[in-house]
Amino acid sequence: MYKSYSMELAGRTLTVDVKRVAAQANGAALMHYGDTVVLSTATASEKPREGIDFFPLSVEYEEKLYSVGKIPGGFNKREGKASENAILTSRVIDRPMRPLFPKDYRNDVTLNNLVLSVDPDCSPELTAMLGSAIATAISDIPFDGPCATTQVGLVNKEFVFNPNAEQKLTSDLQLTVASTSEKVIMIEAGANEVPEDKMIEAIFAAHAVNQQVIKFINEIVAECGKEKHSYESCAIPEELFLAMKEIVTPEEMEEAVFTDVKQVREENIRNIRDKFEASFAEKEEWLPLIGEALYQYQKKTVRKMILKDHKRPDGRKMDQIRPLAAEIDLIPRVHGSGMFTRGQTQICTITTLAPLSDAQRIDGLDEAEKTKRYMHHYNFPSYSVGETKPSRGPGRREIGHGALAERALIPVLPSEEEFPYAIRTVSETFESNGSTSQASICASTLSLMAAGVPIKKPVAGISTGLVTGDTDEDYIVLTDIQGLEDFFGDMDFKVAGTHDGITAIQMDIKIHGLTRPIIEEAIRRTKEARTYILNEVMIPVIAKPREEVGKYAPKIVQIQVDPMKISEIIGQKGKTINKIIEETGVKIDITDDGRVSICGIESEGIDRAKEIIKAIVTDIETGQILTGKVVRIMQFGAFVELAPNKDGLVHISKLSKERVNKVEDVVNIGDVVTVKVIEVDKMGRINLSMKDIEE
Repeated sequence: MYKSYSMELAGRTLTVDVKRVAAQANGAALMHYGDTVVLSTATASEKPREGIDFFPLSVEYEEKLYSVGKIPGGFNKREGKASENAILTSRVIDRPMRPLFPKDYRNDVTLNNLVLSVDPDCSPELTAMLGSAIATAISDIPFDGPCATTQVGLVNKEFVFNPNAEQKLTSDLQLTVASTSEKVIMIEAGANEVPEDKMIEAIFAAHAVNQQVIKFINEIVAECGKEKHSYESCAIPEELFLAMKEIVTPEEMEEAVFTDVKQVREENIRNIRDKFEASFAEKEEWLPLIGEALYQYQKKTVRKMILKDHKRPDGRKMDQIRPLAAEIDLIPRVHGSGMFTRGQTQICTITTLAPLSDAQRIDGLDEAEKTKRYMHHYNFPSYSVGETKPSRGPGRREIGHGALAERALIPVLPSEEEFPYAIRTVSETFESNGSTSQASICASTLSLMAAGVPIKKPVAGISTGLVTGDTDEDYIVLTDIQGLEDFFGDMDFKVAGTHDGITAIQMDIKIHGLTRPIIEEAIRRTKEARTYILNEVMIPVIAKPREEVGKYAPKIVQIQVDPMKISEIIGQKGKTINKIIEETGVKIDITDDGRVSICGIESEGIDRAKEIIKAIVTDIETGQILTGKVVRIMQFGAFVELAPNKDGLVHISKLSKERVNKVEDVVNIGDVVTVKVIEVDKMGRINLSMKDIEE
């Protein structure tokens, strides 16, 4: 017999069915939020996976198009690989959940979320986040939860919790906050330049809502929760640590990691590992543990240096940014390029402009197909960290970093009416040692401005880190963390924005949450850092967007026509529009509201296409002066095509002020001539004159 539990959450009913389906999973919750239904399950392997030094957690978010009454497109009528939205949702579920599992747990765990039904006003992503937390909390899998997640919007300067579809359209904030019963454990945000104080207020408003949900989850766990199973600990034996310290003292380890050159540090660590492997050659049971033990030894050394000695591995002050550099136009022939360097992190972003018809079409869990006019893609090749492995396309990390940069820049992009282009930026990681995603935001801003995209304001991003001690008050926040501080620290708090406010946040942590003072200090530090980056590094290179797009970029002209005239522009079976394209070499896009975009490289072709379209949609009237092409010659005159399917006759007597014996003496087929309309008769026939045009 299954049990059902309900609570009111942001004005809608959240219902959880336990033991109704998926009984063989370690934990399962059938989630209902409005008419949105998600099955969330948590399963774990019986034994740890051998030969690994990490917790093998896998999070899946499965979008099924039947949930919105759709059949997948294409030849293969079933869902394929995970969409970008599914990958990003999986990452948002993973980030707050992962720190709550035991650090020495090596059993495979899969959190699966199957979207069965979608109510546009009740987010399936949020429902899956809550479902994963509930399924794991009631399971027998070791888990120091529960945690809860709330989404926050900002509509008319008021906070809206778990906003519906209509509210999302007008919201200035898309914030997701996960919490435990005590602290904030995950933050993800996109915002229209929301001030820092307002963002902090929103985060803790969401934290308060999360406490209501956690209370609800605890009630379910009290009635339905299974006893947590015991597991084989993979913790490193203390005697191994003691033996390692006899071979390499803490002082020697500190000297090995205390350098600002990543390659030197890695070489030092390789030498230390060789020492350990040689010393423990006869201790076969220790050899497989050396990698993890060395990692822990480094971690303890770095954390002690930072927290107790107030020393960073590269010698910087706690709030000091690494050396910065910026440049533009380093890649010829592309539409725009910019490179941003911070220490050993270097990103080059290339901007490409195209007609709006090149926008990305997305077939997702929405009532209608969506398009993305701005696309940001991020690449992280192995050479950027001095490694070698084949490229297999973007992984979840690359997709996540690209989406973060995209979210940070969308608020400053011009509207389609202001700039009728599809825009793609690609960030290529040339070198990596900490926070490449934020460097890609800086490089993309430079590239967009160099390409002539009229962004409203420049955007910069920076990341802060954290090392904590034994109490909530014992901590140090680090500005601009490098890779080592990210690996061995407790937090990666990325914030992007303009001078006036935040446009994106992504927070990852490895501990059980952050207190308000830590979050406030991290946001303050990122504000100071990005202000410095903008003023001292980026704006001196390019202060504002270029007035025009580059010579290799397509030029786009828009005209507005009567929607009733669209069919005349297109013509029967597309003959008219295809003829214009063939003649002028342009690309033409027409929207249902009559907005016509003409795209081409050469201005002559654009102007000619514009002229033809205007002629098509404009009624020919006496007295007009028009340009057209001679398409037919008779003994009595020449026929001039003013627009597709609109020809006028220039009688031989109207060709010139001089006497004309033969039409071909004045014009030939293909000539482009300027004419004046002298009559449109009752039959719609158009009579033209070349000699009556005023000089």
